[in-house]
Amino acid sequence: MEKLFCLGVALGMVGGALLVANSYKARSLVKKSQAEIMQKVDEMMDERLKMMEGGDEEKKTATKKK
Repeated sequence: MEKLFCLGVALGMVGGALLVANSYKARSLVKKSQAEIMQKVDEMMDERLKMMEGGDEEKKTATKKK
């Protein structure tokens, strides 16, 4: 059962790759989606970096007060 599922997934990926390779609309849709995902990931990373920097500053001021 698992082998059949894996075979279906592999064939689906190959079929999708062929579809995207031969269709301009599909290719542009994939590129647009990749750009949107990368933008969201960049925003999330910026937020996490700001949170980490804020936490470090709080620790530094707490140790200076002691």
